[in-house]
Amino acid sequence: MMAAVDTGVLVDWITRYREAVTAQRDWLTELDSAIGDADHGANMARGFAAVGEKLAAGAPGTIDELLKTVGMTLVSSVGGASGPLYGTFFLRMGMNAGAVAELDGPALAAALRAGLEGIVARGKPEAGDKTMYDAMAPAVDAFDAALAAGSALPDAARAAADAAAAGRDATLPLVARKGRASYLGERSAGHLDPGAASTAILFETLAAAVADSA
Repeated sequence: MMAAVDTGVLVDWITRYREAVTAQRDWLTELDSAIGDADHGANMARGFAAVGEKLAAGAPGTIDELLKTVGMTLVSSVGGASGPLYGTFFLRMGMNAGAVAELDGPALAAALRAGLEGIVARGKPEAGDKTMYDAMAPAVDAFDAALAAGSALPDAARAAADAAAAGRDATLPLVARKGRASYLGERSAGHLDPGAASTAILFETLAAAVADSA
């Protein structure tokens, strides 16, 4: 049973995510057009296209270099809130992971937690604000809980993906308290948060990459 992920698995994750946000670009934009600036899908697709070009030129040899490359590319190529938030997530993951070639379950959990904490430090989100935090925090918690219960790494990643999807869906009735959507007040209820939607895709593609490499 798989006990660790290496740079190859992480590159596969990023590649799958790039493909997924590109394929679902119009859906993410549709979600954002209801309560935001109608640019989330375009921003995510553009940012990860830039990441793909960077990695195609040669993937870094250590996990911290890889994740920092992803983060810096997103910060420099994506507008709005998406670039700084997703960029911070990957930068903090890389800083936590360090100059290693692979991460076991606890080390990957710690890196994901560091990424979440980076988003909290930058955006100050809380549960129920109707943001990406509402999908990411449950996902990271579920990953930790599954490992603590003795689950293998692929099962922990699957638990995280399922929790992220549930967190995304739970944003539907919420009234936004952060970001552009908060300007709408009560009218923001009844719409999925686009950041939570792209976060759910992030953990779904992580689970798929981990499962296929097991």
